[in-house]
Amino acid sequence: MTGRPREATEPHTRLSKCALELDDSRAFWAHADETTNVNAQRAFDEYWFGARSLARVEVLLTNMRARFSAFPSALAVLHSWQHMSPDTRRAICHWHLQLTDPFYRRFTGGYLNERRSGPRPEVTRDLVVAWVGQQGPGRWTMSMRIQFASKLLSAAYSAGLVASNRDPRPIGLPRVPDEALEYLMYLLRETEFEGSLLDNPYTSSVGLEGAILEERLRGLPGLAFRRQGDLIDFGWRQRDLRMWADVNLRSDESRLAGAAL
Repeated sequence: MTGRPREATEPHTRLSKCALELDDSRAFWAHADETTNVNAQRAFDEYWFGARSLARVEVLLTNMRARFSAFPSALAVLHSWQHMSPDTRRAICHWHLQLTDPFYRRFTGGYLNERRSGPRPEVTRDLVVAWVGQQGPGRWTMSMRIQFASKLLSAAYSAGLVASNRDPRPIGLPRVPDEALEYLMYLLRETEFEGSLLDNPYTSSVGLEGAILEERLRGLPGLAFRRQGDLIDFGWRQRDLRMWADVNLRSDESRLAGAAL
């Protein structure tokens, strides 16, 4: 045991009750960090998620803990990240859902990629229901498969991976700001996952693969990425994710404060 966070490998059905939840994720980050005593009654009483029922708050907290509290350094960074662009928030929520849901990871980092590179870069609910039937347990009923497929498509739509919530749904690519990509690289650096920093479902799901990914990495201020043949050097400018946030988020705050004067 290394004590490092790791991507989830055991299948589960939490997604059937909670999709990407961009606004609720932001609300969770605003209230919680790695030292916060998070419980449903407190979140309900303090309206963390607005006027939701206690039962719904319990569902949201179960998912937020799995997606973010399981990565303490990341949660600390997200808690202090006050000025985050919508594109960055969307990418981060997508990657954390991938980290904690192997079905969603295979769907977005595998199946959608294959469809996007095929002759018809689109998908339908029926196609996804069939994919879920192939991937999920044989005991799942058709109604469960349909519900899970709908949640997969809803999360992918919120993440910008599909461009419509009606069939046929064109498969697209979201905008990934530099700050989001740097966050992912530093997060993966301290996380156990299958693949490598240059070959994984997290970057490939948003269209960053091969030469395209390497070109983006060369332009990141938080890295000094270099490749010569088979020799790769990421040139990490900071020790870890928290240090990256301390340097980069503080500079962003100073820049925004100066612009307001």
